[in-house]
Amino acid sequence: MRTHAQAVVIGGGLIGCSILYHLAKLGWTDVVLLERDELTSGSTWHAAANIHGLHDSTNISRIQHYTMNLYNTLEDETGQSCGVFQPGSLYLAQTEEREHQLRLQAAKAKFYGMNFYEVDRAEAERLHPLVDYDGVRCIMFEPDGGNVDPSGVTNAYAIGARQKGAEIYRFTPVTATVPQADGSWIVETPKGAIKTEWVINAAGLWGREVAKLAGIELPLLPTEHQYFVTETIAEIAAMDRRLPSVADRDGEYYLRQEGQGLLVGAYEKDVRFWAEDGTPQGFGHELFADDLERIEDNMMRAIDRVPAVGEAGIKRVINGPMIWSPDSNVLYGPHPDLQNYFCCNGIIPGFSQSGGMGLMAAQWIINGESDYDMFAWDVARFGPWADAKFTKARVGDQYAKRFAIHFPNEERSAGRPVRTRPVYEIQKAMGAVFGLNYGWEHPLWFADTPGMADTNGFTRQNWFEPVGQEARMLRQSTGIIDISNFAKYVVKGPGAAHWLNAVFANNMPKAVGRSCLTPLIGVNGGIAGDFTVTRLADDEFMIIGGGAAERYHQRFWKEVPLPEGTTFESHTDTMCGFNVAGPQSRALLAGLTNADLSTEAFPFMRSQRITVAGVQVVALRVSFTGDLGWELHCAQADQLQLYNALVEAGKEMGAGPVGSRALMSLRIEKGYGSWSREYSPEYWPQEVGLDRLIKIDKDFLNKDKYLKIKDNAPREVLSLIEVHDIATADATGGEPIFLPDGTPIGRVTSGTYGYSVEKSLALGYLRNVKPGTTVDVMILGKPHRGVVLTEPPFDPVGTRLRA
Repeated sequence: MRTHAQAVVIGGGLIGCSILYHLAKLGWTDVVLLERDELTSGSTWHAAANIHGLHDSTNISRIQHYTMNLYNTLEDETGQSCGVFQPGSLYLAQTEEREHQLRLQAAKAKFYGMNFYEVDRAEAERLHPLVDYDGVRCIMFEPDGGNVDPSGVTNAYAIGARQKGAEIYRFTPVTATVPQADGSWIVETPKGAIKTEWVINAAGLWGREVAKLAGIELPLLPTEHQYFVTETIAEIAAMDRRLPSVADRDGEYYLRQEGQGLLVGAYEKDVRFWAEDGTPQGFGHELFADDLERIEDNMMRAIDRVPAVGEAGIKRVINGPMIWSPDSNVLYGPHPDLQNYFCCNGIIPGFSQSGGMGLMAAQWIINGESDYDMFAWDVARFGPWADAKFTKARVGDQYAKRFAIHFPNEERSAGRPVRTRPVYEIQKAMGAVFGLNYGWEHPLWFADTPGMADTNGFTRQNWFEPVGQEARMLRQSTGIIDISNFAKYVVKGPGAAHWLNAVFANNMPKAVGRSCLTPLIGVNGGIAGDFTVTRLADDEFMIIGGGAAERYHQRFWKEVPLPEGTTFESHTDTMCGFNVAGPQSRALLAGLTNADLSTEAFPFMRSQRITVAGVQVVALRVSFTGDLGWELHCAQADQLQLYNALVEAGKEMGAGPVGSRALMSLRIEKGYGSWSREYSPEYWPQEVGLDRLIKIDKDFLNKDKYLKIKDNAPREVLSLIEVHDIATADATGGEPIFLPDGTPIGRVTSGTYGYSVEKSLALGYLRNVKPGTTVDVMILGKPHRGVVLTEPPFDPVGTRLRA
């Protein structure tokens, strides 16, 4: 067995073999895979192995499309059959909301050149004559949909990897992973130890156990999952072609041909967890006892739709384990608490995603960043707050709602609250409807009646008017926005300015009390983050950034060593904050502080330590609303006192609390981008308008990568669109944008109704389009005419912001 390797993959299932194959394909041939048993042990071998290309997330759709196209190529390359059947997939919509979802996916497919389109009932009956289409509102067809052979695909990846020089050791369990001072690892097995640059945890059902060897906990939990295969069905036996699969997600089952019968699977409400305290080491190719009564309701819906299912006997039942994360997305990427330790755990639709997942992992490991922004999968999206209780509640909810639509802006309540601030109860009493942000509860909007909850859908919901009232209140008077979920860091010491200048692309403030906006440059030269940095003292700075990305950005902080005597600390958990914004914000705060808030004494982009309502705060003259305003950051122990004082003072001038949904509307009226929507490593600074903040006369993190793309013409440009004739829905993000002649030109990243400007707005990226151009935005999957704006509709020159 080798004693050295560039990377060691732990786990010989589908994903581990795909990562090994793609590492070797991209040039890392000195790589090893260790499997405790046989390849495909665990979850891989018994999977239904369906494949489909479309997903609500655009990047995941691109990954799935790559994967589906890869399988036939992999067969040709390796000579190993992948058992690819692609008779197509029929997607049925029984509800208006499902129809909206399918039409939006069809629009995305058209934009990205994928095959996914509507068919009428006659064509659907020709494609699958066993289906009863009564009650179906809309039918989409994906010609490339189908299924593969689990063992065949896994072995094809393994053969392809071996052909390129990789090695695979079966029956070689990992007993220890020992970090070394230089960032490398020693991976111990009964057959010897391997020193490696990278450890890749793709251990499937044993992902938790392998993680613990490295001293980390992953929020994962297995469940049982059942499907059954019928005996031969005469109508299928008589056919000379294979039937397409049926995706009837409103019916909460999946169905496809298997042999001359049908395979039917379900995600039932009565979830069965398994191995909560750890996956047994001896488990391999075992199954659980049949328990079809649990999925009886789902089976009956399948029989109603495809009566042949009820007329055929059951040939076999598969009841095996699957392992889930709290949001059913993979835990993916370098673990932020470790060096050179890559996670790829908790994969559910593995056969639709295996190729793209392996490719993105190989890119990330070899190049330092993947081509696509994978923050939705990033293991850094969860922290220690995602404990066993939270994980179990969320996994149970995700399993039972596997086929439920996850609507734009939807906030599911399972497992919450996890983390709350001191003002949580008073905000709740004021009618706050909360969302989840990196474990924290934060107000989305304020209802007239405490205890109200969101309704969900693709159209405007019950919060549309209350959010409008909040937005208009702020624009006309003042709003108080809880921004405690922003990430907050303090850098202190003689080397603080030097370190910050080495990390960020902009020059750091030289004078105490001055602030700056700065991008963080990613490994490929794109936008890894945007921050506000303010100088609190000669040797002390405060950084404000996106709270949900705190662990993501942790990787970047580690790239630049701190100078001796200088400290970097996160204060996100110990500090809270409010943005007090609007034309009367100065008057509101003036009654609570002795500080001079005039423009002369406290201009835009300045900061001071002041006292507000008896509370010591760091006050920054900045506002994400685009309006006059201050951010006030205080100790968590003082949050309640400060909030009560602000709310009480606001009553006299018609001011009050404002939630994050109104903030979304306000910042889009101003054309402001936000992290993970408009700003991500995929986008270049010149495409998002942040290149003006980059100072190339100094060194900063990944400057060499930025210089390589600095003079490239923008591939697409962040633009603001006014959408006309909207009455029931607004863009939310992900909608494709076309010219009226059908030419695809871009996509929406954020959308909202601009209440104070009375316009439906969409912020997104456009290719080769000038302001004033007429476009079609595919809201609800249908074209809605709009125009590209020359400037933001609210305060385009920043008069209010700097007042």
